[in-house]
Amino acid sequence: MTLHKAVIKLVLVCTISLSYISAKAQQFDDYFIEKTLRLDYIFAGNSTDQHVYLADLVQLNRWDGRKGNLSTTPIQGNGQIKVYDAATDKLIYVLPFSSLFQEWLTQEESNQTTKSFENSYLIPYPKAKAKVQVSFFDAQHKETILSTHHIDPTDILIKKASKNDTPYEVIHSASVANPIKIAIVAEGYQEAEMSEFMDYAHKTVQSLFQHKIFKKYKNSFEIVAVKSPSKDSNVSVPSKGLWRSTAVQSNFDTFYAERYLTTSHTKLLHNLLENIPYQHIIILANTDVYGGGGILNSYALTTTKNEQFAPVVVHEFGHSFAGLADEYFYAVDVFENKAVEKIEPWEKNNTSLADFQSKWADMISKNTPIPTPESLLGTVEIGAFEGLKGNGLYIPSHDCRMKANKPKDFCPVCSRAIEEIILFYTGDEA
Repeated sequence: MTLHKAVIKLVLVCTISLSYISAKAQQFDDYFIEKTLRLDYIFAGNSTDQHVYLADLVQLNRWDGRKGNLSTTPIQGNGQIKVYDAATDKLIYVLPFSSLFQEWLTQEESNQTTKSFENSYLIPYPKAKAKVQVSFFDAQHKETILSTHHIDPTDILIKKASKNDTPYEVIHSASVANPIKIAIVAEGYQEAEMSEFMDYAHKTVQSLFQHKIFKKYKNSFEIVAVKSPSKDSNVSVPSKGLWRSTAVQSNFDTFYAERYLTTSHTKLLHNLLENIPYQHIIILANTDVYGGGGILNSYALTTTKNEQFAPVVVHEFGHSFAGLADEYFYAVDVFENKAVEKIEPWEKNNTSLADFQSKWADMISKNTPIPTPESLLGTVEIGAFEGLKGNGLYIPSHDCRMKANKPKDFCPVCSRAIEEIILFYTGDEA
């Protein structure tokens, strides 16, 4: 191990360890029981006026999330769920998230109309009365609380999860005490096609652990394949007039972007998973058309029969699991990310250089110029390369899973961000 890498390792371990020691002051059993409370919300509004409405509360009979680091988060997200103990007003749980609604707010359509979107989130079931706040962050990182509601864990109107007959199979087991649990969900697969889905579920696991950082912590993951049947085969393609009845009702053409495949039916998705062990979700869609999407602490969705399936499914999981940003940009892309002057984006793998020291400056050779000219591509492993001329964002490398499908792995910056998330969830030290 080089001195440079040793320093990075020490910083990472100290950061996670100090965070974990702090969180240890609050034990899971102090405030929560071994069940899940699912929060179903409606996010609604337009570019100037947003609202969050509580739609439903559902009790699941197990908790599959983290047991440590409950009241902190290593990433901001585009929004956060915060849970407070009602008696003391102490913060006892934080969940960062992103959402389709917040993406839609960047579209021109949001200036002209009002829409609503479903969103579902999982928190540990509180022992006593609790207060929940839902907040959004704007581009300047200003936090706005859009909803505050109270939970009485004895409330008879909290729905108890129904018996779930959807079959599932454990396809990768963990050896740690509190593993990270992932459900791989079948979408657009009829009963007769389920063996094909299982093949792709196993390929997903293989592809994930071919990446060094996930391979390093493969014993920290428990992965199940959920054999959720669809009435129709394939998925919906609105631009071709094709609407199909599928397990989670996904469709291409999200926000009129041809390759963007998502589902807005998150309640349906979570209903399929009731009382199945999960905290993170990967949806595998039965089509050979290239596309997909990944949303932080919501789901990753990708197509199986496309030749780029293996790298894309891991790329999308990088979004949904670790909150990593895309490192590719297109001038005409509806999701082109642009820097806000003097503001650092919250994602760990891009920078506006407003506060580069808070990003990966510690990982760069002192002789590497910042910004880093393209002439040094292939010469330096990490720099701060222009993402797209004029958009004001810089990325660590052009050889990364978050940049393209051809690279074999994540760059060191993304790998460190993923490692931080893994350690955050498991409470283990590097």
